[in-house]
Amino acid sequence: MIRKFLYFSALLTNLVGYTQVQIPQTSPKANVDQIVGLTQVEVDYSRPNVKDRLVFGDLVSYGKLWRTGANKNTVVTFGDDVEIQGKILPKGSYALYSIPKVSQWEIIFYKDTSNWGLPEQWDQEKVALSTVVKVENIDRKQESFTISINNLSIDGAALELMWDYVIISVPFKVPTNQIAMKSIEQTMAGPSVLDYYSAAEYYYATNQDQNQALEWIDKAIAEESDQVPFYFLRLKSQILARLDLKEQAVEVASEALELAKKLNNSDYIKLSQESIKVWSAQIGS
Repeated sequence: MIRKFLYFSALLTNLVGYTQVQIPQTSPKANVDQIVGLTQVEVDYSRPNVKDRLVFGDLVSYGKLWRTGANKNTVVTFGDDVEIQGKILPKGSYALYSIPKVSQWEIIFYKDTSNWGLPEQWDQEKVALSTVVKVENIDRKQESFTISINNLSIDGAALELMWDYVIISVPFKVPTNQIAMKSIEQTMAGPSVLDYYSAAEYYYATNQDQNQALEWIDKAIAEESDQVPFYFLRLKSQILARLDLKEQAVEVASEALELAKKLNNSDYIKLSQESIKVWSAQIGS
């Protein structure tokens, strides 16, 4: 009896494992990933088909809010602030909604991206930006709803929505010049404080030229405009100890200890105390 029970249990388990039928989605997911100038732009959406239906004015009602796709709300992500018709849309992810009309659409970037389709309760405070764009008609039927990023230039592009015989284009500008100039200025100004610290940390970790590591950490400390981080001083003390400059190492470690105490960082307090004890015992030995 027990054997029969185990046999049928195993059979049922196998049958359950094979009941997960895989079928294609009627509105498959799609992703658009595009660099515009120096700005990353991404769109995640689902693509319904026309299927011999009257789309605009019937399947998609005129004058009513539409999810602008199918299934979960379409999400558009901008890696930097962008400009749309003179208005700034801060970088981030937005649900893309629209209100289609015969000659123009209102395009809405909504801050809440977690809805299945339309929000149960529309919150006007969550509208990051809305804009009105003209409808263009095309002479070739677009069977699958398509979102693309076209008309690329250094400074911008257009978010295009195409379905049936309609195309909607939403031009946007990206801050390429500001990003490029900032990068140029930073590069031409030389390494940053963190660059010097990272280089020194790598040289210490890999036991390469410790004199070079000391030079870099000294530059990081000298160029730090605010209070010198205790971990900068911790690294310098370690480098000094490795160079057998134990008295200087203890002195710098003591500074790191005091800063760590002010910030109540127990890990660095313990590390500094242990190092000071070991190095102090080695002085003069």
